Amino acid sequence: MLRAPWTASLATLALLGCGGHPAAPPPLPAVAAGELRAPSVFDAIQDKNERSRALFLEASRVMLHPRCKNCHPAGDTPQQGDQDRPHDPPVVRGPADKGVPGLECTSCHQDANVELARVPGAPKWHLAPISMAWVGRTPEQLCEQLKDTKRNGGKNLEQIVEHSAHDALVAWGWAPGHDRVPAPGTQQQFGALMAAWARSGAACPRREARP
Repeated sequence: MLRAPWTASLATLALLGCGGHPAAPPPLPAVAAGELRAPSVFDAIQDKNERSRALFLEASRVMLHPRCKNCHPAGDTPQQGDQDRPHDPPVVRGPADKGVPGLECTSCHQDANVELARVPGAPKWHLAPISMAWVGRTPEQLCEQLKDTKRNGGKNLEQIVEHSAHDALVAWGWAPGHDRVPAPGTQQQFGALMAAWARSGAACPRREARP
């Protein structure tokens, strides 16, 4: 049987768009602002790198949510609320990201929320180091930063997944108290997304991607 060099199987043609470029990934099902898509939703994306990018983009909805990014400021002052307001009363990160002597984070923030005083709390309350700033980052920048051991506290991918899924301070993002809007989904779902991202090659979203 004659086989021309340009002959392609139907399966190959199905994966190609005009001009021989890979077809766009299938659209993801809609999800409410307070929910997360399960990792299994992304199985429909056949290209492994594209699937990995999409998984991180979904997880970044948590990391770039105010409950998380407020404690990852790009300067010396934490943020409050949902509108990037500077911390009130005024405080600074201090030399160890835990405040300054006499006004450390734990002077007000206890191991749990204090509802009557409307003060949030969780174990080891502190700011993320300036090298881990998330405010103003795109998903692509956040991903590259998260994988860089010089900027992530020396963590490998397995440790990043563990931190995401089980850290008690991270868990506060889903139980912020006092009518604060929690991060999307649950910590278990977030950890599952991060684990799936790591397993699929830990690819980073493209520059134009938005959560």
